[in-house]
Amino acid sequence: MPMQVAMCPFADRVGAARMVTLHPATKPVRAMGDFFVMTAETFVTMFKPPFAWREYLLQCWFVARVSTLPGILMTIPWAVISGFLFNVLLTDIGAADFSGTGCAIFTVDQSAPIVTVLVVAGAGATAMCADLGARTIREELDAMRVMGINPIQALVVPRVLAATTVSLALASVVITAGLIGAFFCSVFLMHVSAGAWVTGLTTLTHMADVIISMVKATLFGLAAGLIACYKGISVGGGPAGVGSAVNETVVFAFIVLFVTNIIVTAVGMPFMVR
Repeated sequence: MPMQVAMCPFADRVGAARMVTLHPATKPVRAMGDFFVMTAETFVTMFKPPFAWREYLLQCWFVARVSTLPGILMTIPWAVISGFLFNVLLTDIGAADFSGTGCAIFTVDQSAPIVTVLVVAGAGATAMCADLGARTIREELDAMRVMGINPIQALVVPRVLAATTVSLALASVVITAGLIGAFFCSVFLMHVSAGAWVTGLTTLTHMADVIISMVKATLFGLAAGLIACYKGISVGGGPAGVGSAVNETVVFAFIVLFVTNIIVTAVGMPFMVR
């Protein structure tokens, strides 16, 4: 039976990771276990001083800088197209005045959180993974452990919190941009009454919907940050391994996005007053 030697990134907290013999079939299970170990350690270390404020602020600025403009540019055509199709349907049944209601439901409940995490995972999280992966293959993390510095506390925690914070803030920007784009499409292209459109925004969309949308964006950002950091600090195989880890970060982040979206929507449905 073929055997494989693999590196366990969290086996030794104070020195180089020890080598263990693994069956190939156990690799995904062990990787998932290592991910949960890193996640637990991140949450525990998050509340232990000292906190890397400088690294946190730098990462917040970096993620916001690479995510804000793409997020706005992505949500505007998405909101315009969905608003256009929804207006065509409403016009056919003689209910064009409810255009704002449909745009608000779609943008706040689904469009904004999904666009936010797509941009954060596609731009910010991949950059985090590449940075940590480059540090890992240069053995900088091992050097930090030798010097008594916890890489989780110094590098992972600031990046995870930065991705979470920026996702929450970006969701608000994306909602605003999407509603503005849908307004101009409805009023100036579909000739819907501006007053009726604005009045319809709060017909079925309430504060509970906004809160659930913010919760979604926060969880999406948290998951994307954790996945990016794990893939970065567990990378192997040199520069080629870093490229593979970046690609896997995007794929896994998108999978977690849709699973989390379904769970949060199902849990929050009773709180959405229609």
